[in-house]
Amino acid sequence: MSTSASKENILKRIRQALSHPVSLPFPNSEGAQSVFKASTDDDAVVFAEEFTKLQGKFAFCADNNDLVRQLSELIHEREWNSVYCREDAIKELIKNIAVNHTNDLANCDVSITSCEYLVARTGTIVMSAAQQSGRTASVYAPIHICIAYNHQMVYDLKEALQFIKEKYNNRLPSLITFASGPSRTADIEKTLVTGVHGPKEVYCFLVESN
Repeated sequence: MSTSASKENILKRIRQALSHPVSLPFPNSEGAQSVFKASTDDDAVVFAEEFTKLQGKFAFCADNNDLVRQLSELIHEREWNSVYCREDAIKELIKNIAVNHTNDLANCDVSITSCEYLVARTGTIVMSAAQQSGRTASVYAPIHICIAYNHQMVYDLKEALQFIKEKYNNRLPSLITFASGPSRTADIEKTLVTGVHGPKEVYCFLVESN
């Protein structure tokens, strides 16, 4: 059989198949339900456990005052002198902390951002380019601090993506970042190294209410 005849035979079969569609035998098997069983623990507890397993550092805050107190203690304990932050709401919160605020991301000690959501099941911080911090604040700084609130906690990635889609009127931001602890790789001789492609340390401050 020639090549053209074989091609025509294949196309003929495709046309026949399209003209006689077959119903999906298991309609509820495709994305109708999550394949992961929800935990019976509080999502905040699940997130803290998973996040710390991935070398992230977690702190729970009762309210914004508690957040500022803990953040101030951490900054002074670690002797971070240069803090990068682009978000107006966070700047207002930390304005009374005695620290040098810089616009030089490349040479700062630490960057502070908010997030879109926290994913409990995987211990993941979800951020997007639509945030005031933009694309780079959580990646270029040697240390990243994320401030989140209880209402931003979801159990699985599917929920986070759905809520982001709804938040931006069914138009996803140009970049969505999933950060699960500090940057790490084992490409070189299977030795785990942190901070190669991003921050060496990642902190998450979860605030119960604002």
